[in-house]
Order: sequence, then C-alpha cells, then structure tokens
Amino acid sequence: MLNRWFAKKEESGSAASIQGPTGPRVPRHSGAWAALRRRLQAEPGLRAIDVGYTSPTNINYLTGLGHSVFMADVVTDACTGDWQTGVDEDGNPIWDVEGFLSHALDFSGRMFDVVLLWTTLDYLPEPLVVPVVDRLYQSMNLDGQILAFFHTRTQGEETAHCRFHLTDGDDVDIQMAQPFPIQRAFTNRSIERLFTAWSGYRQFLAKDGVSEVIITR
Repeated sequence: MLNRWFAKKEESGSAASIQGPTGPRVPRHSGAWAALRRRLQAEPGLRAIDVGYTSPTNINYLTGLGHSVFMADVVTDACTGDWQTGVDEDGNPIWDVEGFLSHALDFSGRMFDVVLLWTTLDYLPEPLVVPVVDRLYQSMNLDGQILAFFHTRTQGEETAHCRFHLTDGDDVDIQMAQPFPIQRAFTNRSIERLFTAWSGYRQFLAKDGVSEVIITR
C-alpha cells in the first residue's frame, strides 16, 4: 500500500523539503473509526480535537455533523520546536514540558468529547508522551473518547509518519506527512499502562502492523 507514497516521495525531492501532507491519499479500513463515526453521527454538538497538520477534509466533515473542531499539530510542534533546554548532570536532555504543553495544547479552559489522536504518541519524544496523555485526560469530559493508532513495530514502510483524513465510510484516507522518525512501538500492555487512569479501553484488530484503540475518559 505505501509503495505508491514512497514512489511519489522520491519524485518530489528530498525528505527535508516535505512540508505537511504530500502525495496521494490511500484508503485504509478502520474499525475504530467506524465505531467512533457512529457516535459522531448520533450526537451533534460535540467538541473534537483533530491532531495533525490541518485537514480541511476533517474540518468540513466534523462541522458538517454539527461539531466544533480544535486543531493541534502536536508532532510538528514537538519535533520542530526548541523544547530541549539543556542536559542534566548525567547527560540526559532536559525538556521544557510545561512550555510545550502551553504552546501545543492550550485549550483556554475548553473541554472536549472526542480526540482524533491517530499515531501521534509513536512520534513524540519520550519526555512528552505521558504529559500529553495527562493533559488530554484533564481536558476531556466524562465519557470523552480518544481514537488512537499505535505501531506494533518500528521498522518497515508502514511506520512512515502520515496524516489521516476522515471519510463518511469505514475507511480513513492516509497521506504521507513530514518525515519525522518513529520513536517507539507500543504493546497492548504498554498502552493499557499509559491510559491506566481512563475508564474504558477497546481494541480493534488490524492487519498492517498498526493497533487501533478507543480509550474512554
């Protein structure tokens, strides 16, 4: 499936020149999106966060159903911002975690019902992963839900950083995005530990090295 993206990428120039999504969109079946879409269609007036480079497709789809949308390009903010402020006495990097959260996830007191998190947590620097999950927990209403995808391995073309676009069916369209390197692969156990404070966890089977999960506040 991704061979077409990489062919397009090679034609368009070096990876460093890629800004935002590029190349064709490829449909991917998503059981988690199919389940969440039913809620979005049944409950107008929800507040949603779509994480990733701005997608007019997603904005139009969600607002067309009567929802409001907040955009947060968390991976780009984390990987291109100057959030590493130095190193400690053991040589470990020191991160301005609060500064990053204030910049990338400042919701001005708004509370949300749905977060389209996609594969964000696979690409964040390690010190930011738990703080981002905690900030989302604090910013979601009771019974709010996160749709998240997790890579099960760190090698292979399917680990390329991508943008996800909603459809009105059971597919999401995937498009190559800025070439940030994958940082980790999650196991089912590590996902459960990361979201231990949350009340619900539903996993969906996938066949392409990506695990799909809906987590409920």
